[in-house]
Amino acid sequence: MEFEKLQEIIADVLNVETNDITEDTTFVDDLGADSLDIFQIIMGIEEAFDIEIDNDDAEQIRTVGDAVEQIKNATSN
Repeated sequence: MEFEKLQEIIADVLNVETNDITEDTTFVDDLGADSLDIFQIIMGIEEAFDIEIDNDDAEQIRTVGDAVEQIKNATSN
């Protein structure tokens, strides 16, 4: 469930197809995201899931799967 919602956020911010996004997709190399794009995605995640991701954790997010893990960690607390 987190993954599908995350796909929509990423597709919206980066203007890509949700079908192109897998858990192995990297934000920078595969999707061409820059730091502002990633910031917008993280803001979208925080808003959609009503969580807060601190900067240290956000810097560790390289792939879509990393973002899913952050969401799961933040929502399980």
